[in-house]
Amino acid sequence: MAASRAEGNVTIDEANGWLRRIAENPGHSRWYIQRFRDLAARGEDLAGEARLVDAVVSRGSRILDAGCGTGRVGGFLAAAGHDVVGVDLDPELIAAAREEHPGPRWLVGDLAGLDLPAAGIPAGFDAVVCAGNVMTFVAPATRREILRRFGAHVRPEGRVAVGFGAGRGYEFDAFLADAAAAGLTPDLLLRSWDLRPFTPGSDFLVALLTPQPPR
Repeated sequence: MAASRAEGNVTIDEANGWLRRIAENPGHSRWYIQRFRDLAARGEDLAGEARLVDAVVSRGSRILDAGCGTGRVGGFLAAAGHDVVGVDLDPELIAAAREEHPGPRWLVGDLAGLDLPAAGIPAGFDAVVCAGNVMTFVAPATRREILRRFGAHVRPEGRVAVGFGAGRGYEFDAFLADAAAAGLTPDLLLRSWDLRPFTPGSDFLVALLTPQPPR
């Protein structure tokens, strides 16, 4: 294993992966924004995650897009009639979301400190969606706390939908253990956002989680 380089009290290996990429390449956010603009211009399907979430909530639901990026998921859900709030760590991505998908509330914020009620936005969302491999970018030490905060923001009958790929430093079993410790239980496990069943050999996980009832 390569040695970790320290920055303050946090090593580079332990830091948020997205911030690490920006530190290594200050133009990374602009590249990411343009990448999805190019994909959209070519007619690529960028709404698969949003269609799944739309299918499991009622019309006009409140949805939190956690790690919303440029707003491609939350923007689709807002256009479908849902009340969307998006949160992302990167101000450049939030600026792009506001430009490309006006209507939802797009907020700059760290998911590890997610507290929308403190910002005057009530909890009790019908769903939280965390797509785009976001959970593999967050600092490993914050994963469980982020999942706990997702559960704290969703209503008891709501869903937390998280998707990410294998080989990104976060084993699926470790994620499910973190989810359980955070008070979330699997409702449905899939290997893609188009409802293909999850198997032990799957290279992608989409987990629909629900808050565990208090004991």
